[in-house]
Amino acid sequence: MSRTRAHRNLERRGRVETGVLPDDLYDYANSSTPRIGRPVKHDLAGWTITDDWPEHVPVTEAEVDVFEAWFGDLFDELFGPCR
Repeated sequence: MSRTRAHRNLERRGRVETGVLPDDLYDYANSSTPRIGRPVKHDLAGWTITDDWPEHVPVTEAEVDVFEAWFGDLFDELFGPCR
C-alpha cells in the first residue's frame, strides 16, 4: 500500500531531528528575519507617558494583608516599625 506525500509529512512532523546545538543558545533573539509590525522608536525624547489612574485607588483589607505578609520587613526598614 503506497502512502501519499501528505501522509508521510504528517508522520515526519512528530519526529524530533537531532543535530548539533548552537554555541550560544541565548543568541536566538538576534534573528535575521524582519519583525512584523511597526519598528520600535529608540528616540526616547518623543515618548509620552500618560497617567490615567484616579487620584485615590481603592484597596481592600485582603490586599493590604498580602503586602504586609510579603513585604513587611521591607516596609519596616523603609518607614519604621508599626506603632
